[in-house]
Amino acid sequence: MRFLYLFLFIFNIAITAHTQERSGKIEGKVIDNNGVVAGASVILKNTRLGQLTQADGSFSLKAPAGKQTLVIQFIGYKSFEKVIEVKAEEIVGLGTITLDEKNNELQDVVITGQFDPQSVRNSVYQVRTITNEQIRLRGATNIQTVLNTELGMRFSNDLTLGTTDVQLMGMSGQNVKVLLDGVPLVDRGSTRESIGQIDINIIDRIEIVEGPMSVTYGSDALAGVINIITKKGEEGANWTLTARAQEETAGNEYQAFQGEGTHNEFLGLAWQKKGLQLSGNFTRNFFGGWQGLSTGRSKEWMPKEQYLTTAGISYRTQKFNGWYRFNGTNETLKSLGNTYISTQTNNLSATDQYYITNRWFHQVQGEYQFNTKNSLNLAASYTDYSRQTQTTDIDLVRDRRTLSLTSGAQDKAIFQTTFARVTSQHKFSSKISLQHGLEANINSSAGARIQGTPTISEFAYFASSELRLNTNINIRPGLRFIKNSVYDAPPVIPSINTKFTLAKGLDLRMAYARGFRSPALRELYFTFFDSNHSIRGNTNLKAENSNSFNTFLSYQLIEKPKFRLNSTLGGFYNVFNNLISIGVDPNDTKVSTYLNVDLYKTTGTTWTNTLYWENLQATLGYSYIGRFNRFSTTESLPEFVWSSEINTNVRYTFPKIAASISLFYKYTGKQPSYQAISTESGLQTRLAETSGFHTSDLTFNKVFYKNFSLLAGVKNLFNVTRVNNSAVDSGGAHSSGGGAVPMSYGRSYFLGLTAQLSKH
Repeated sequence: MRFLYLFLFIFNIAITAHTQERSGKIEGKVIDNNGVVAGASVILKNTRLGQLTQADGSFSLKAPAGKQTLVIQFIGYKSFEKVIEVKAEEIVGLGTITLDEKNNELQDVVITGQFDPQSVRNSVYQVRTITNEQIRLRGATNIQTVLNTELGMRFSNDLTLGTTDVQLMGMSGQNVKVLLDGVPLVDRGSTRESIGQIDINIIDRIEIVEGPMSVTYGSDALAGVINIITKKGEEGANWTLTARAQEETAGNEYQAFQGEGTHNEFLGLAWQKKGLQLSGNFTRNFFGGWQGLSTGRSKEWMPKEQYLTTAGISYRTQKFNGWYRFNGTNETLKSLGNTYISTQTNNLSATDQYYITNRWFHQVQGEYQFNTKNSLNLAASYTDYSRQTQTTDIDLVRDRRTLSLTSGAQDKAIFQTTFARVTSQHKFSSKISLQHGLEANINSSAGARIQGTPTISEFAYFASSELRLNTNINIRPGLRFIKNSVYDAPPVIPSINTKFTLAKGLDLRMAYARGFRSPALRELYFTFFDSNHSIRGNTNLKAENSNSFNTFLSYQLIEKPKFRLNSTLGGFYNVFNNLISIGVDPNDTKVSTYLNVDLYKTTGTTWTNTLYWENLQATLGYSYIGRFNRFSTTESLPEFVWSSEINTNVRYTFPKIAASISLFYKYTGKQPSYQAISTESGLQTRLAETSGFHTSDLTFNKVFYKNFSLLAGVKNLFNVTRVNNSAVDSGGAHSSGGGAVPMSYGRSYFLGLTAQLSKH
């Protein structure tokens, strides 16, 4: 870190010295429709020369003689560009330059599930976009921090295994497809661990589509997809160097740069010339754990060490765009044991368990544009994922570690996936387009707790057509045909999405889709028996399937240059068949196994509002989601149990000082559920609930010296750690116990610095 700071300091001195040798000057003043714009970036293209506008919007930039291209940029405004003839020892006065506002985020371009990139408003899908600016202003060190205030999303934490799972539209992680640039990520089990193993620093934006996307993306996309889209380099820059350092407390626990707290450092370099780009990134992401209610050496939240590496190469021409990228993750979760007196050495000892994950993800994508009507896309990936459990006994007197010889103390599971998809797009006319393709997915696994070395192959053909009957009606039907090597897949998966423009600014989207999820390798072949576990896989599982309906009505209430207000009201209804869950083995009541549940449903409504008013951006949302009560089929009980959510995100920008303040808030309402408990008179059904809680972050951002951004703030303002849960403890190894559910490690404070240097 010291070397990095020294490098940045020397680099800026070199730029300043180089600038002072120049003769000739460009002067002007930058304004918008409201007045002066302070903190705008003023640079000379293809040089290292630049500065920020002053408090009165003025700038005075030294420049070399000859033709120069002046570029002025500021967040929320269109880029200004002008070619200027500069003469030595003379001043070029440009007078007043007015910046025009960009279109608001309602016109963001999305790619998830689309034939071609298009605006959110024109998409037949209801797509939520989390922009790079929103991610940066969260001060996030992982994706969960970004998503935890999103409407309709809930996270659950397993402190025993150190994993986090996500819910979307009332459905848990195995029904949510996680994509990296449109390519599925591999997880070893039902939880979506992969969300926490992607470098937050390389993400450009996140697109969320609610509802089944099985026709386009295959298995697991019953509840929807989360597509994580990475940065592709700064446009027009020959090279870009980015560095970030952020320090954060864990509640009231903190040690600088190492130990307690969260420590995130990132260094990235990208170079491009004539269509060729090379890039590489490295991130160190350390979390020192949190003591919480634990005593001694053990911690309630386990320490985590992450090293994230990315390397890529891409080449682009007018018709071709192709790239390869490697993403490497090395993660170690440390479950520290409390001390005891060893019967063998009579010394003070402890037993620690390390969960070591290695994820090597190779990704290739290519696109060729034959002409304006025909194009071809290729996406392929290979994932080598392993999770190792390493148990060691440590003699604290002699400071010596040895591997534990206890049965099941050492374990390693390997999951390998080869994925390939070829897609072609054809535009027959302005009214008819077709997208179709082939997809292959081959999964294999091995390990002491996996029965044999199983392999599952799945092949599919999918087709979707977009029919624009007129300017107001867009219909998109689709089909997917599947062949699986292990189970009987549904012969065909249909979907139909529609978009109707009812009036100016008023759009109606209605959709039906058939979803499916194939049984995972773990559910089919995983076997684990020890003092705390009795789990057996079930090779007789059937694929899950669903019928889903959703409707969204969007209305652009006000659309003026300085004031925009949009509102969207939505509803959904999902019926799931053969849902896979863990239960008691009917052949052996002492053993747990994976079973198909006959029926499950979710339904609900959402209401979201977005406001843009000069320097203010704000959102307000509400959701009311019902989850099926299985006991309602045999007892006189409600069919659904309901929970509500409210969220709001507010950002205010201070252009004159190039700063902004942001508030992120969400109320997660209580979540009721019915459970069967054993009593003296037999099984009885009772209503239990997890209490509601508030989540809120407050951040302040300041840009200075053009290349530097300072971010500070408070996370978890309401100091939530655990929330009450009235369910009876099942006594399982991963039970939260104690009538409480872990949510966070309390209020934390952070300070981060980001530097970006580039040559245009």
